[in-house]
Amino acid sequence: MSKIQFLNLGKQPITNNFLTEQNPINEFFYDLNIVYDENTKIVSLESFVLPEKMFNDTYAHMASMSITMRESNKILSENIIKRFNPKSVLEIGSNDGIMLENFAKQGIKHLGVDPSANVVEEAIQHGVQSIVSFFGDESSENIKVNYGTADAIISANVMCHLPDLNDIAKGAFNLLNDKGVLIFEDPYLGSMLEKVSYDQIYDEHVYIFSALSTSKIFGSHGFELINLVPQETHGGSMRYVFAKKGQRQVEPQVQAIMDHELLLRFDHSDTYSQFKENCEKSKIRLIQILEDAKKAGKSVAGYGATSKSTTILNYCGIGPDLIDFISDTTPIKQNKVTPGMHIPVQSYEYFKENIPDVIILFAWNHANEIIEKEKSSIDKSVEWVTHLPDFQLNL
Repeated sequence: MSKIQFLNLGKQPITNNFLTEQNPINEFFYDLNIVYDENTKIVSLESFVLPEKMFNDTYAHMASMSITMRESNKILSENIIKRFNPKSVLEIGSNDGIMLENFAKQGIKHLGVDPSANVVEEAIQHGVQSIVSFFGDESSENIKVNYGTADAIISANVMCHLPDLNDIAKGAFNLLNDKGVLIFEDPYLGSMLEKVSYDQIYDEHVYIFSALSTSKIFGSHGFELINLVPQETHGGSMRYVFAKKGQRQVEPQVQAIMDHELLLRFDHSDTYSQFKENCEKSKIRLIQILEDAKKAGKSVAGYGATSKSTTILNYCGIGPDLIDFISDTTPIKQNKVTPGMHIPVQSYEYFKENIPDVIILFAWNHANEIIEKEKSSIDKSVEWVTHLPDFQLNL
């Protein structure tokens, strides 16, 4: 048996399925069990939710709403243009065009591929050529016929969403020119283990990658890992750069990072047993903080109805009895309730008029941006907390 289950995050709803009614009938839940595969060295969900349940014409996440993500995508685009000078770019999971608009402005041939019609429509309105489709081996043939091949295939916080990595690798290999590059960045296993950020795990995040696992999986389809670049986005990510085997030079940091992962025992099951224990301690700590606040008569609100927050709230069993409301700037989420635990989601304007005594920062991976935005208008007596045991908020 190669797959070892090491963490059960309980019954979970669809992460971005914000609801219009407080007690919906037949809300969908699934068991969020996490496994480590001894063969591929990858951490993943034990069973996958059908993509059609998550990515559709009402998908609630718009990447361009975040200033941090706008800047991150701009920097990545500039890096790709400077380093590889691509004449044609394809993005897997292009969302509302936040990445590809940087290529479009440079007059570079591009195509966004995303399964959610509402975000594709938004991208097209921003001048980004996009199609509604899931990406894989079969769709790559249609893309090649209608749009041609690519010098670069990119994705940002998307590859970990795609259940069939073998199919993705085949499609990418088919579409890439011989000297082309496959570049993706996603939340990094090392950061998750270190921070105890179990909220990186939810229905859309099928995998949590490492250098060891990506090299093994994509390497079996003719790719070679040629570079690794650590990132701060999403609470700690890694950028993986692949090329067809033998076509480009392998940078020395690839082996250095792999050696470090082996030193930290990413390839041993006891590492994940310890992570489970750390998650359980984090859960107890957060519930205690919120219960103590309520007993003291304090008001509590969440900041950011993020995908990550769905995992936290449902794993910890935190509902409206402990959190009065969650503030979010995304209009499609406002005046609804959160998946599973049904906490009201209010606008940012409502938050500013009802500043609570305690704020739980669910969007902790955007902490610097948020604290800078709020420090002049929120009294220093307000307590900011996260579920992460050692996370420092520089107020």
